[in-house]
Amino acid sequence: MATPDFITTLRAEVGHHPLWLPGVTAIVFDDEGRVLLGRRADNGRWSVIGGIPEPGEQPAACAVREVHEETAVRCVAERVVLVEALEPVTYPNGDVCQFMDVTVRCRAVGGEPRVNDDESLEVAWFPLDRLPELHETGLFRIKQAMADGPTWFARDTESPGPVETAPDSM
Repeated sequence: MATPDFITTLRAEVGHHPLWLPGVTAIVFDDEGRVLLGRRADNGRWSVIGGIPEPGEQPAACAVREVHEETAVRCVAERVVLVEALEPVTYPNGDVCQFMDVTVRCRAVGGEPRVNDDESLEVAWFPLDRLPELHETGLFRIKQAMADGPTWFARDTESPGPVETAPDSM
């Protein structure tokens, strides 16, 4: 993932100290029910599509932008399916980040998948019963995007039981 300019500017001030950052994951389905994945240039593994919002950018707009930038596929955001604070990540250069991920289910509306930037080696549609090897977080996000349930929130580790979500009141 290319480092956005605003983070490079922050890093000049804070060095390798941990940064708490927003992240957006887009789970994109086509009309055939296939999911769009990219094989990452940094580690060679297949992954769901995602990125970091620009300052002030809404999560849904970020999801749509990242999908197009990375895959040339145009999509629309349909709903938030998951919100989760991820574990801290230490990058090879020593930078430490922790992301608050908002996963958005999206529907493809145009474009043919192709590598559209330097972050991916390949991009392709995959039937759900023939997914390549994916990290468990990607698989979980796909599963949540397929479900019709409410947005999934991680349970607070200090609170017993599931997180309760408010019913629609409007």
